Amino acid sequence: MCGLVRLLLAWLGGWSCMGRLAAPARAWAGSRGAPGPALLRTRRSWVWNQFFVIEEYAGPEPVLIGKLHSDVDRGEGRTKYLLTGEGAGTVFVIDEATGNIHVTKSLDREEKAQYVLLAQAVDRASNRPLEPPSEFIIKVQDINDNPPIFPLGPYHATVPEMSNVGTSVIQVTAHDADDPSYGNSAKLVYTVLDGLPFFSVDPQTGVVRTAIPNMDRETQEEFLVVIQAKDMGGHMGGLSGSTTVTVTLSDVNDNPPKFPQSLYQFSVVETAGPGTLVGRLRAQDPDLGDNALMAYSILDGEGSEAFSISTDPRGRDGLLTVRKPLDFETRRSYSFRVEATNTLIDPAYLRRGPFKDVASVRVAVQDAPEPPAFTQAAYRLAVPENKSPGTLVGQVSAADLDSRASPIRYSILPHSDPERCFSIEPEDGTIRTAVPLDREARVWHNLTVLATEVDSSAQASRVQVAIQTLDENDNAPQLAEPYDTFVCESAAPGQLIQVIRALDRDEVGNNSRISLQGPLDPDANFTVRDNRDGSASLLLPSRPAPPRQAPYLVPIELWDWGQPALSSTATVTVSVCRCRPDGSVASCRPEAQLSPAGLSTGALLAIITCVGTLLALVVLFVALRRQKQEALMVLEEEDVRENIITYDDEGGGEEDTEAFDISALQNPDGAAPGPPARRDVLPWARAPRQPRPPGPADVAQLLALRLRGADDDPSVPPYDSVQVYGYEGRGSSCGSLSSLGSGSEIGGAPGPTEPLDDWGPLFHTLAELYGAKEPPAP
Repeated sequence: MCGLVRLLLAWLGGWSCMGRLAAPARAWAGSRGAPGPALLRTRRSWVWNQFFVIEEYAGPEPVLIGKLHSDVDRGEGRTKYLLTGEGAGTVFVIDEATGNIHVTKSLDREEKAQYVLLAQAVDRASNRPLEPPSEFIIKVQDINDNPPIFPLGPYHATVPEMSNVGTSVIQVTAHDADDPSYGNSAKLVYTVLDGLPFFSVDPQTGVVRTAIPNMDRETQEEFLVVIQAKDMGGHMGGLSGSTTVTVTLSDVNDNPPKFPQSLYQFSVVETAGPGTLVGRLRAQDPDLGDNALMAYSILDGEGSEAFSISTDPRGRDGLLTVRKPLDFETRRSYSFRVEATNTLIDPAYLRRGPFKDVASVRVAVQDAPEPPAFTQAAYRLAVPENKSPGTLVGQVSAADLDSRASPIRYSILPHSDPERCFSIEPEDGTIRTAVPLDREARVWHNLTVLATEVDSSAQASRVQVAIQTLDENDNAPQLAEPYDTFVCESAAPGQLIQVIRALDRDEVGNNSRISLQGPLDPDANFTVRDNRDGSASLLLPSRPAPPRQAPYLVPIELWDWGQPALSSTATVTVSVCRCRPDGSVASCRPEAQLSPAGLSTGALLAIITCVGTLLALVVLFVALRRQKQEALMVLEEEDVRENIITYDDEGGGEEDTEAFDISALQNPDGAAPGPPARRDVLPWARAPRQPRPPGPADVAQLLALRLRGADDDPSVPPYDSVQVYGYEGRGSSCGSLSSLGSGSEIGGAPGPTEPLDDWGPLFHTLAELYGAKEPPAP
């Protein structure tokens, strides 16, 4: 209990209107610099009257907020009170004699909540501290001068439609700049000003919640809720602020699709091909996004065979298209049912289902002019080769589906029969040959036949006709290639020399079966044996062939087994050669055996001689070309590398200086009497240097002396070389302005006889340079 009383007294000592702050209990030395043990003084204390000031207080004069007083002050006027720290001298002022502290202006707690100051009591005469300095705090007492504000407002929130009562939407937070620890200035209470009865707000936390069930987005999608925050706990006299919360209801799949009509009627032309769009069906679904996606299907088999339905890329419309070709003459209308179903179904809203709907569809097939229709999709015909022109190949037939009695005209497209091998009867479609055909040249002929209605040339159709050329035995068999082979002299009797193959251009069968037969003479040098597979073996007889220089020519007879049979005769060339032990040919002619292998010495010398002659010719050609180029460089006058310009005339020397009168550049008034001196050449004798005047040095006189010496010195370069013109001509009213031809001295000597001030304002600056006085100001 005693501790609580002390704590309460300590709090009152710092915040009550009347309080007392004890000085430090430790001993305080009266003189810091005094050596030896410090003199102990009796402990004294400060006496305070006030420790706070109310914010926003404005009076007619400075307001007294406290008083400094020390018990060492006997009222004799010897004590001076000092105040330092935050705001001392500006916000807070102190009466040095009485210790009264005044505040000079209105304070704002939200700008600065407290001020730390330092109080001192010193001797007025010696400024010696009478008390230890004491630090204290002046706090600004809060008043309710700031309304609540919503720093994050206005707010936007989203809540699913059909949400239960009490579903959290968003939390709004207001901020009050007043002191939350003092009174109720910052105690806020939230209320709904606009948005009832749909939403409510928690008075303490600011959480906005739904207040009614089953809010339907399709009825109202957006709500504007106004939330107010009031301080002082919501009581009378408190300040308030408000913000808006825009609440949007998000969509859920709570609506099934519904066809706006029970029957849809479409029409399509019978000539429409598969994939042709017949029409669109749309079941209405007020939901959004994925909740409104639908899938369409045909329920009846009758309609699904002729038509198909799919969903467009947006997932909303059903696209009804043709699935197979339609025929007005066969069937003129189709009736079936179409179902639309939501693809995404929320189980929480199944009670609002079923999420599908059915509508009836009727499609009428319209008649259209159709081109003639061939009896077959493609025709395949055949004709033997080598038949005379006009041979019958076959017939194509087409009919007009709209009118069976309508006449048809047939023709062959020229690009399909560029060689004009066939012709067709325009009336009945009979195809005949126009030229004899050769199967070995071309087996298949692909024609395009066009059938056109006589009454309407725009109605036409095409068909492909493939005509095969049948084979006949009209080609005799031949050797597959020319055979030129050899046999070694040392070959044994009966040895195989070559396998001979034959071919027949006729088609495989009896027409292409080939037999081969060699010489029937028993004394023949070679034997031919038929292998019965279109080939024959060339063999040596029982006795070897006598060697000779010329090759042997072996006749071969070939014939086929066609009707009628065809035959031909061919020749195989066989050379008798000398072979190496491995069986390779060494030589096949007797004269080749006498020539030695490689090159002879004479041949090598001839080759070397030719190479040397060619090298000599090349060197001679290069030397002649180089000599020709050097001769051209000497004689050529306009060489592109020559950039020096030469002249044949000679200069005139000193006569060139007489081309102009140099005296025109000199001052005629300042010229000395007598013959003029040459100023374009150096004189024989240098002009004597002017002596320096006695006495103290005068810079102005020295410069004038040096100037006259330069003017009279003939050794200086001429005027035209230094490009200095000392004379402006006789036409000027002021004469020469150059110092080179002037005889006046700088400093002390009189200026021009004519005052420069009379020349006008353009010469004002020049008049100042020559020492002319400025005219007196008017």
